[in-house]
Amino acid sequence: MSTDRETLATAVMTLLRAIAPELEPDTLDFARPLRSQVDLDSMDWLNFLVSVSERFGVAIPEADYARLVTFNDVLDYLLPSAVGNSG
Repeated sequence: MSTDRETLATAVMTLLRAIAPELEPDTLDFARPLRSQVDLDSMDWLNFLVSVSERFGVAIPEADYARLVTFNDVLDYLLPSAVGNSG
């Protein structure tokens, strides 16, 4: 992982742990469906996506929700915007 991707992953993990404090980051498989690993219901998932959107200033249209399945999907979605928006 590049430094930018690692920094982004850390920030996204912090947001995810705010929704699911029981999450052990070391056990998360970035390539597997996130909701099933963390046992997020639809409201938790929505709250996570809203927090990601607010933190990084990236609009995530509802039409894109289906693209955001794994942790890697979330990072890939955010990376182009987050690099220019870190802070």
